[in-house]
Amino acid sequence: MSRHLHQSCTSFLAGKHATIDGSTLIARNEDNFVAIWPKRAVVHAADEPRDLAFISKNNHFTTTLPAHAQHYTAMPDTNPEAGFYEESGINAKNVAMSATESAYTNSLVLGKDPLVADGIAEDAMVTVVLPYVDSARAGIKRLGEMVTTAGAAETNGVLFSDVEEVWYMEIVSGHHWVAQRIPDDAYAVVANQLAIEDVNFDDPHNFLTSNHIRQFVQQNHLNPDGNRFNSRHIFGTHSADDAHYNTPRVWYGQRCFTPSAFIEPTSMELPFIQHAEQKITLAGVQAFLGSHYEETPYDPLGNGTAAQKHQFRAVGLSRTQNSHILQLQRDVVPPLAGIIWQALGNPTYSPYVPFYATAGQLDVSYSADNRDYDGQNPYWAAKTLNVLSEQYHHQNYKLIHDFLKSTQSLGIQRVATGDELPAPTASSLGTFNHETATLFNQAVQTQIGKLVQANAALSALTFTMDANL
Repeated sequence: MSRHLHQSCTSFLAGKHATIDGSTLIARNEDNFVAIWPKRAVVHAADEPRDLAFISKNNHFTTTLPAHAQHYTAMPDTNPEAGFYEESGINAKNVAMSATESAYTNSLVLGKDPLVADGIAEDAMVTVVLPYVDSARAGIKRLGEMVTTAGAAETNGVLFSDVEEVWYMEIVSGHHWVAQRIPDDAYAVVANQLAIEDVNFDDPHNFLTSNHIRQFVQQNHLNPDGNRFNSRHIFGTHSADDAHYNTPRVWYGQRCFTPSAFIEPTSMELPFIQHAEQKITLAGVQAFLGSHYEETPYDPLGNGTAAQKHQFRAVGLSRTQNSHILQLQRDVVPPLAGIIWQALGNPTYSPYVPFYATAGQLDVSYSADNRDYDGQNPYWAAKTLNVLSEQYHHQNYKLIHDFLKSTQSLGIQRVATGDELPAPTASSLGTFNHETATLFNQAVQTQIGKLVQANAALSALTFTMDANL
């Protein structure tokens, strides 16, 4: 499998004062170029056996890992032949990481600092970074050091958070990177583009960069803005793909959370940092990650013209494999802070299941080998749910809406219950996660049954028969 199968995602980040409950949030849809690519949810224990000489199966990137690792969760490909692609997780120090948001650097920059064939790439990032850091800022520094010394194989955006801070990092060339702290009262939407704008090198509290990046840009005459260091303008692209494949998703996300910001969907100057008009909720983020330009002519399931409905790439897709919201709560004891809201398949139709990250397990049903179809497996059940839901989306709208609303409520109820657990341990939280997974697995199977019955009645291969026949 080529690593390019993983290139196509949508990300969301929100600071602690932007959210309704003071949590930090990072979230992303992991989209592939194929509709079916099974994923698993796993927990790596701190004492899990591992080889300190790490070699990527994808491109033979190598590094030596520290002797001590922390417990962390991950969402790897079920088939690891081309690399782990662990994608997203939270570690024992309540640091969250999501990798990556694929992006593109312009040819002028890559002509001066090309990507490195055996440099670090998406398949390895979570595996070699998340178990070894104790803050979001430390995660950026560890990954940044690898990019600087070993090089990067891809242009990527990487999301980090802890209980206090949210950061977005962009690898912008073979050896250079920039990172910006999302302001506590703000949010950001990113969609397969380099997004960070003006970098303030005198503000290390909010910006981190590779060493000598200013000299690199100056010496190679890469800055189109003179003295202004706009990273997006220097390193990014400005293409028809951006206008129709990438930018409209950012526009729609900002439309959802800042509806008064009137900007064209193909604008190349959408701000990276934006402020919501109301406090951001989990339900709002879930709705955005499953969105498809609802209430606009560009909705593929809407009433626009054929050209409009296919003009822009939607956020929630049939080829979404893993959608996650990594929440770090503030007003709970540390073992309860990290919650993985995990959806499998397309979040337009799939529920988000909350798991406590410090647990000894997320659930055995989620970690099972699922390369072959199994209707009871959560990944395959989600894909079945997606196909049945989309088939008669409009006719079954209420059935779909009621299911998503009820499972959102169930998730909130489970977290409220879990947050009251006395003296939570890895074992007790593992048991609680299993109970949560069982409830959601049952809910999905029930919804599948309802959709089968509803869709059967809508079949075009039917006939009104004489009652006497």
